[in-house]
Amino acid sequence: MTFEELQPVLSYYHRKLSATSLEFKRYLYSKINWDVRLICIKGARGAGKTTILLQRIKEQYANPESAVYMSLDNLWFKTHSVYEVVEFLYNRGVKDFFFDEVHKYGGWSQLIKDLYDGFPDVRIVYTGSSLLEIDNSNTDLSRRQTVYELWNMSFREYLEYEGVLKTEAIDFSQLLTSHSRIALEITSKIKVLKYFDQYLLHGCYPFYKEAGLDYHTRLAEVATVVMENDMTAAMNISRETVEKMKKLIMIIAQSVPFVPNISKLCESLSCTRDTCLAMLYDLDRAQLLNILTVQLKSYKKLVSPEKILLGNTNYMYALNGNTVTGTIRETFFANQLAVSHSIQIPKKGDFLISEKYLFEVGGADKTFNQIADIPNSYIAYDNVECGFGNKIPLWMLGLLY
Repeated sequence: MTFEELQPVLSYYHRKLSATSLEFKRYLYSKINWDVRLICIKGARGAGKTTILLQRIKEQYANPESAVYMSLDNLWFKTHSVYEVVEFLYNRGVKDFFFDEVHKYGGWSQLIKDLYDGFPDVRIVYTGSSLLEIDNSNTDLSRRQTVYELWNMSFREYLEYEGVLKTEAIDFSQLLTSHSRIALEITSKIKVLKYFDQYLLHGCYPFYKEAGLDYHTRLAEVATVVMENDMTAAMNISRETVEKMKKLIMIIAQSVPFVPNISKLCESLSCTRDTCLAMLYDLDRAQLLNILTVQLKSYKKLVSPEKILLGNTNYMYALNGNTVTGTIRETFFANQLAVSHSIQIPKKGDFLISEKYLFEVGGADKTFNQIADIPNSYIAYDNVECGFGNKIPLWMLGLLY
């Protein structure tokens, strides 16, 4: 190994680093304990995982040669060993390594384990698909690393990214008790509903700025890449299964909110019940779908969903789905709450949050008729700037992260 041989990787790193801005950071950046020796950042494609790595290098290292960023889906690694690269750079003083797209590298989990064990003073941060099965990998990485998951941008982040308003995330309990005061503070500065409409249409992924009018086309392509590339790389599934997943997500997109009849789905996809459920839950883990169940959702015990939504509102537009206002509201609500809370389908009301808080979601005229006299019940209602009592403006659910 020589620096000349390594130059394509280093040049790519330096180009990416020079183009990285520190002006806007995703919510997860400040939550990461960067002192840990091994950090995994999982997340949806396009959410900003690469930017987090590069921002950390740019902010932390006065000399960028003290660390190195490598994207393991680079074709260069088809004929070169990552381990040999690390060993070469380590012997020349580099101890901090940032690996992107690890799921594209064969035997990635064994590689990470070997680097962690073989270089005791090396620090590694790596990113991968939200489909990475850390707990089920052939190597025991769980006791060595800290795992974080990055979700799509919140409405709060969108406001900051647009340069409209910078405000701290609020705690869910704070939202329930102080939403009127917080709403008055925000609406005194901006016309929040205008930006909320924009967010629902195109604000979930940072690349909307670059994509412009092609954003929804690009987002649909992202969904395809997740199924065709990420799923096959991270889960080793067959091409036939991928094609069935693509058909499955379009069936759902055209009729959300989708109340599944598993038997009919199985017939349509020519597959067994277990296979159908596995595909649904894999699409949920990939953040393309949001599966809602009566009991607490578990990826180890796959139960029939009560309702299925697309992962976020942007996908509703990108996949030619049903963009009925009521469904957009429910999709937004479930997407923003799923980051830090459990969501269940209750006997009464629309959503049960954290096994305690009952919510109805609707328009400005929504009433408590369906959930009257039930403790800890709330309404999240749209097209209003400020709420009162247990009626909370829907847009404020986008301030939680």
